[in-house]
Amino acid sequence: MKAKLLASIVLSASVPLMAACTSQPATGNDADATPPAGMAQSCNADAARGAVGKAATPEVVEQARREAGAAIARVLKPGQVVTMEYRGDRLNVDVDDGNVVTNLRCG
Repeated sequence: MKAKLLASIVLSASVPLMAACTSQPATGNDADATPPAGMAQSCNADAARGAVGKAATPEVVEQARREAGAAIARVLKPGQVVTMEYRGDRLNVDVDDGNVVTNLRCG
């Protein structure tokens, strides 16, 4: 009887934990959306180097994304936790504590 009760408690406790491990759709600029038709699934960060030294406003980030030929862009702040999967169609915009672009890289 104790074994059945213990098994029931363990199973009940593990269901919410397993549900927390399921993948959720990403939101914001990092969404795993399919690029628009005709857009290359590659990125050239060098083509967007003009953004370095500028404030990472939505307009600056969008212009850098277009110049790099990337499908999406994400702004990465110092110490920010990010996913590490490689995406050849994504522009990563590194900023400093003042939200100034310090580097651009693809992935």
